[in-house]
Amino acid sequence: MRPVTHNNKVKIVEAPAGHGGEGFFALKLSEAVGLARSNSIWPLPFATSCCGIEFMATMAAHYDLARFGSERLSFSPRQCDLIMVMGTIAKKMAPVLRQVYLQMAEPRWVMAVGACASSGGIFDSYSVLQGIDQVIPVDVYVPGCPPRPEAILDGFMRIQDLVKSEDIRHRQGDKYKHLLNSYGIQ
Repeated sequence: MRPVTHNNKVKIVEAPAGHGGEGFFALKLSEAVGLARSNSIWPLPFATSCCGIEFMATMAAHYDLARFGSERLSFSPRQCDLIMVMGTIAKKMAPVLRQVYLQMAEPRWVMAVGACASSGGIFDSYSVLQGIDQVIPVDVYVPGCPPRPEAILDGFMRIQDLVKSEDIRHRQGDKYKHLLNSYGIQ
């Protein structure tokens, strides 16, 4: 959907493709569910170092992540659907991160924020996990050391695009089950 400009002042998003008639409009259930989910994501910040400070700026008034439908940060994994892993993850922390991920209800999404969460960053040592994708599947990577709040917002919008376009049967498919099995998740 591309924004349509009217009178060069207001941008209106086009309606999703559907079937309309006199007094009704119908669309696929998966599109309606995707639209609702994408605009009501409850993130769980899992911040361990400097990327967490940039995330705090992203939540503050100037950047305001809440305008994307994420007003409520959840610090309980059972109530959130997006885990945002920010900062250096030590190998001792990997089982905790995995446990938090498994406590989240389906559907769940993962965003690796910063170089350390994505690839270990500058810490190429025996004690640092070289990317959280060794422990849990990642949907979106946000580059930077630390990434600017604009980059975190862009990563969040990529998650929204993914959530909006995902079929509601995707999580029951063989491909998704195979992905989770490759991480040892039943």
